[in-house]
Amino acid sequence: MLIRDAEVRGIGTADLRLSGGTIAEIGKLAPRPQERVLDAAGGALLPGLHDHHIHLAGLAARRESVICGPPDVNTAEELAESLSRPGTGWLRGILYHESVMGLPDAKALDRLVPDRPVRIQHRSGRMWLLNSPALAELLARADPPPGLERETDGSFTGRLFDEDQWLRTALASAPPDFGAVSAELASHGITGITDMSPRNDPAMASHFTRQMEAGALLQHCMLAGELTLADAPATPWQLGPAKLHLHEAALPAFEDATRFTAAAHGQHRPVAVHCVSEVELVFALAVLEEAGTMPGDRIEHASVASPDLVTRMAELGLTVCVQPHFIAERGDLYLRDVEPRHHPDLYRLATLRDAGIPLAGGSDAPFASADPWAGMRAAVSRKTREGQSITPDEALSPEEALALYLAAPGDFTHQRRVTVGAAADLCLLDRPWADARLRLASGDVRASFIAGRLVHDRIDEPPA
Repeated sequence: MLIRDAEVRGIGTADLRLSGGTIAEIGKLAPRPQERVLDAAGGALLPGLHDHHIHLAGLAARRESVICGPPDVNTAEELAESLSRPGTGWLRGILYHESVMGLPDAKALDRLVPDRPVRIQHRSGRMWLLNSPALAELLARADPPPGLERETDGSFTGRLFDEDQWLRTALASAPPDFGAVSAELASHGITGITDMSPRNDPAMASHFTRQMEAGALLQHCMLAGELTLADAPATPWQLGPAKLHLHEAALPAFEDATRFTAAAHGQHRPVAVHCVSEVELVFALAVLEEAGTMPGDRIEHASVASPDLVTRMAELGLTVCVQPHFIAERGDLYLRDVEPRHHPDLYRLATLRDAGIPLAGGSDAPFASADPWAGMRAAVSRKTREGQSITPDEALSPEEALALYLAAPGDFTHQRRVTVGAAADLCLLDRPWADARLRLASGDVRASFIAGRLVHDRIDEPPA
């Protein structure tokens, strides 16, 4: 394929020939006989974007779920309306937050939906809220797990903590098809993902393999997850970090976390540590100081990072995967719920950059939007939905925001570029970068290429 008149950073307007999955030539090129020609009309041609932190199975399941939390659902009345879908089978809710109606037990949910089984996932991903029909059906299929909360009289509240595997087994649910969400990601210009689900194991890896080989999952894929993931054949996906998922309320024994880190390093794998609170980050850094670090060790989120913790991360040579769009999507809740002393520490960007810490961007979808352009806008504006600013001096330039999604998945210090010999994983915009940088909008994506193959095509539509 020949792409004509594309704007390539550092080169200007040029033609590109894609062949064998790579960029074969860049310059003023004449079409070959029978060669497909695509007119870029001066649009910016970027390396394909990479989402460095996503939960693909959860994102696919979300398409069949009911939104149960802010900003769409904010009161018990709105929750009842959201759950009032006709039907008799299971109803799955997502993104619940206790600001809606606390942490309702089964009886409270029965008042909203009495006649069908309902399971609602807390936005943290750690808790499910079940009504009585859901409890009855699950307990008829499987013995109660330790994470199913009990009342003092021994009855079950309906609150289920950290028992996703038990829930999947009891429901006998197969992993979802990735086709629709993969196409959606391609429409955003995403050509690669790193799936960060902590329970990724060889069985889930087999599902990814089947989805990629069937053509349902278009993107290049790196899988993070359990230590056992190293036992799976890493084709066509790439083996990623071992995921250490910390929860402030139930931190693992320090020795266990240290052994996990050392075991990952023994597999020549970095660790990726989930840190959304100051306590979690302090614990993670202590573990890494004890176990030692290796290139690629990374902190996920770094949601609350004081300057001294930033300094410690830099001294340890860590990288950070950030989610700047949480400021836009949840910032108003943060300003209300997070201690004011921590407001300056929320989702730092510029401070991490200035400390020399390599950064990359991820969505954390389905717990937030999968649109990387929304993340870029939030990184530049630092504005909440209600227009409040959160540490505007942490903002990045549009170019720095874009760079979060151009980092190489295995090495955040390396930026992928459009150059001869590079993989033909590309994102074509419908306008020059000078225009696009002022908008940072996914609607500007005209086409996406993965390994030289056109996987998203909006060429015949007029520019937005």
